[in-house]
Amino acid sequence: MAWGKGSQPSTVVELFTSQGCSSCPPADRLIGEYAERDDVLALSFNVDLWDWIGWPDTLASPEYTERQRAYARAMGERGVYTPQAVIDGRTLAVGSHREAIEAAWSPDALTVPIDVTLTEDTVSVKVGAAREGEAHKAVLWVVLYDSAVAVDIERGENAGETVTYHNVVRDMRPVAMWKGDELVLDQSRMEMDHADVDGCAFLLQVEREDGLPGPMIGAARIDTSW
Repeated sequence: MAWGKGSQPSTVVELFTSQGCSSCPPADRLIGEYAERDDVLALSFNVDLWDWIGWPDTLASPEYTERQRAYARAMGERGVYTPQAVIDGRTLAVGSHREAIEAAWSPDALTVPIDVTLTEDTVSVKVGAAREGEAHKAVLWVVLYDSAVAVDIERGENAGETVTYHNVVRDMRPVAMWKGDELVLDQSRMEMDHADVDGCAFLLQVEREDGLPGPMIGAARIDTSW
């Protein structure tokens, strides 16, 4: 029996943020707004770019910093900054610039349907087949995240501030390759339960020939807090 059914957003916004960056709190608040919307999958990736200032980011991972740098290389940028948003794996924007972020949303970006069902012991994922002319090679990622994490920042540029981070990514890893045909995947719920997170997302992202991240072509999420 299915306990829960996932939803499919129409856009994915990845925010690369840092507790050591004084320009980031407005972007963190904006992501909080997007996290409340059904049509947007907003994810916060805390990076360690500014740990040297004197406050090691308590949510950061070097893997997320490398993901941001990979996006920069894929899009021909010379470097990275915070707050930086990546929209559907296709467009970069300053993470606090609402107009630029929303101008990059496209109803045609996520064209591959992903259905997610949560049962007592299984997470079932069904990825649809490619339409004619679509990319036929992509990575299916599972992303585990917490809906809100409040942090008291004691040192650095945001010293004395309490900042709430939304849809904080705790883990992200590839689970399958998709080659254009329908893909059905069943995973044990045990990993999700042990991680003790609020949400789970699946992202279908084109893998470029050079190994860098390409466009996002499918996404789904499901609440795991109950």
